[in-house]
Amino acid sequence: MKKEKAVLIYDAACPVCSRTALWIEKNQQQDSFELLPCGEEGFALRFPHIEQTACMRAMHLVLPNGAVLVGEKALPDIFKRLKRYRVVASLLSLPGVEPMSRLFYRWFAVRRYAFARLFHIQALKK
Repeated sequence: MKKEKAVLIYDAACPVCSRTALWIEKNQQQDSFELLPCGEEGFALRFPHIEQTACMRAMHLVLPNGAVLVGEKALPDIFKRLKRYRVVASLLSLPGVEPMSRLFYRWFAVRRYAFARLFHIQALKK
């Protein structure tokens, strides 16, 4: 029985986001993800409940059951679907880690373009 894919929605214009999506694609277990840039043609029809402005602020992971995990809440499920990184999902569930990951994710998400400029990270072109 084939496992259904989770849909990872991300800001493809963001250099950090696009490179992270590529890293996830390369490290996924058995075709676990569909990667979908926010705002791509057909996005609004397929996911009318996800506003484009929201997916430009934080990644969204749509699970096969339809549940939507946003930002840091998506991280454990992403790591569970990666080769060699499942232990990170367990670490993210330790007491006290969730509030720290929420603060860090939100802090970093606002500054991701500045980090890309600082470290000369270029967005990937399709």
